[in-house]
Amino acid sequence: MTLSISFLLPLLFSLSIISTDALTSPSDVSALKAFKAAVKPNSIPPWSCLASWDFTASDPCATPRRTHFTCGITCSSDSTRVTQLTLDPVGYTGRLTPLISGLTQLLTLDLADNNFYGSIPSSISSLVSLQTLTLRSNSFSRSLPESVTRLSSAESIDISRNSLTGSLPKSLSSLSNLRQLDLSYNKLTGSIPKLPQSLIDLALKANSLSGPISKESFTESTQLEVVELAENSFTGTLGAWFFNLQSIQQVDLANNSITGIEVLPPKKLAGESDLVAVELGFNRIAGNAPASLAAYPRLSSLSLRYNMLHGAIPAEYERSKTLRRLFLDGNYLTGKAPARFVKPETEVMGSLGNNCLQGCPGKAKMCAPSQKPFSICKQAYGGKPKS
Repeated sequence: MTLSISFLLPLLFSLSIISTDALTSPSDVSALKAFKAAVKPNSIPPWSCLASWDFTASDPCATPRRTHFTCGITCSSDSTRVTQLTLDPVGYTGRLTPLISGLTQLLTLDLADNNFYGSIPSSISSLVSLQTLTLRSNSFSRSLPESVTRLSSAESIDISRNSLTGSLPKSLSSLSNLRQLDLSYNKLTGSIPKLPQSLIDLALKANSLSGPISKESFTESTQLEVVELAENSFTGTLGAWFFNLQSIQQVDLANNSITGIEVLPPKKLAGESDLVAVELGFNRIAGNAPASLAAYPRLSSLSLRYNMLHGAIPAEYERSKTLRRLFLDGNYLTGKAPARFVKPETEVMGSLGNNCLQGCPGKAKMCAPSQKPFSICKQAYGGKPKS
């Protein structure tokens, strides 16, 4: 009998170790249970990730995962904490439970392309380790909780294509590690608060943001490369400082109500600027086309289409060695169309159509659509437009 017990002891001890090491933190298990309970059962397909979450049959972090918890979560190396919650896009419907706050070691929360609705719980601020928050393409509503700005480890936040309302959190700049922010296609109102210094990519397209674009909002944004603010209600004059942001590369402000572009002074950093694309179409910009934009040494795409521009096309545009995409259609530009843009072998794509230009042959690709009727041009200039 003694020999038998001696033989079994190592095996029992081994099994004990395996069982203990596989146990997920009770707080994580409780949070996962609450998360699944908040999802409507009839929206969980039998072949989906959530369908495999059977807490009575298996521990969430136990391996191997052949039949239970087959997908949706990733655990720490010691199988005690949940570090990622990434759902499959199958149309799960439900609310995001406030008890999600129990997953305090979560690095990634990705619920994209489902039907989660209601407000984003303020308790989300308890996810102190969270680096990536992706709630894209759901039905979240109400305002973005101010508490989200306490996600100090967050590097990427994407809550685009939802129904968020209200203004942006005033303390947005406290997200000291944030590099990407996408809140496009919501119903956000108000102005842009001060942005985080670490931000590289800002996307606020297709909201109802308004007012002038303030320098104070961008004053610390020394790493900002991409700014997408199209399809809002921004007004006023766009200051020269905007194009001189230290790292700016791409700007999209189409479909707003901007009325002017401040004349740019001689740019000390012109040789260092990385600005490559400017989209300002479908605004209310009046006056002459800004010639100084052509001074940016890497600018390859410029759109000022469908504004209220008058006068001649700046010669600087024609002389630019980098410009490969130019849209000036839908204005009241006059004078002779630059030869470089209307020749058959032009390397520039775009349009000079729907203006008041002379010498823009219909057979030239850049001249389509046709120019405005003479009567409209005459009225715009209070008489016959000068060449």
